[in-house]
Amino acid sequence: MTESLKGTEQTDVLADQRAGAGIVVLSTSMQLLHMNRQATELAKKITAVEHGGATTVSARGILPTALTELCTEIIKALHIRTEAKDWEQFELKRVTGDPNQPILLRGFGLPDRGGIQHARLVVTLEELGRKQNLNAEHARERFQLTNREQSVVEHLAKGWTNKEIANALQITEQTVKEHIKHIMRKTNSTTRTGILVQIFNA
Repeated sequence: MTESLKGTEQTDVLADQRAGAGIVVLSTSMQLLHMNRQATELAKKITAVEHGGATTVSARGILPTALTELCTEIIKALHIRTEAKDWEQFELKRVTGDPNQPILLRGFGLPDRGGIQHARLVVTLEELGRKQNLNAEHARERFQLTNREQSVVEHLAKGWTNKEIANALQITEQTVKEHIKHIMRKTNSTTRTGILVQIFNA
């Protein structure tokens, strides 16, 4: 009996040491049903970035814009994906927050036979900053990125515009667009955010 108690204590210690994903559960009327401590901390970081770095704590229950926008997309998808199996291989992703330590939002719906008003939205929040450096080389190899494409990706991760990237790399905006097009093809993405999601998850 003491052995299993000891094992439980060790598990708790390990779980506390590892900052897990933040989890948010909402109703389709955007009522907050559950938000764990990690989600609260990460939401504060996103809100600070959205408000220009202001550390003022937002009103209780007010979620970051990036999170509410993702939830709106999930609700739209729930009108089409009405069965649980429709969500097995599908999730909506968004990279947000501080470009130096971005936060990945993954959202999906839990449909209910009682209709859309009984469905639930689940969003996980996860910091990508620590992974970013580890995966840069791996991503370059996996997606066969050239040195220039890798540079473009690094600037995209900072949230830079095409013009800013062009100035930094001393190339034209059109060339930046071409690089982004090639990177999208290589990473099987259709948006700039999609590229970052693939790179960070490489």
